Amino acid sequence: MADDAPPILPEVRLVRPGDCLRLCRCGASSALPDCNRTCAEALRLTAEREQRLLLCRCGRSADLPYCDGSHSPPAPGLGDKWRRFIGKA
Repeated sequence: MADDAPPILPEVRLVRPGDCLRLCRCGASSALPDCNRTCAEALRLTAEREQRLLLCRCGRSADLPYCDGSHSPPAPGLGDKWRRFIGKA
């Protein structure tokens, strides 16, 4: 990713009880955070309760399919860490 390109921000997805998801854990999907049907590494998740998931769309997270903030440079303070997820300087 070029330094002047905006970061690819995570997706906040609302899931409801019974929703079934196939989420990418390898980072190779062209439709991150969703995974294609042929990938054996997909995380199959059936939601048991309503919740919001913070899902990686850049493929850099060490905790795929969840976003860990890797799309932005390291942040020293708590405020800086939160700004990584909303894309504001």
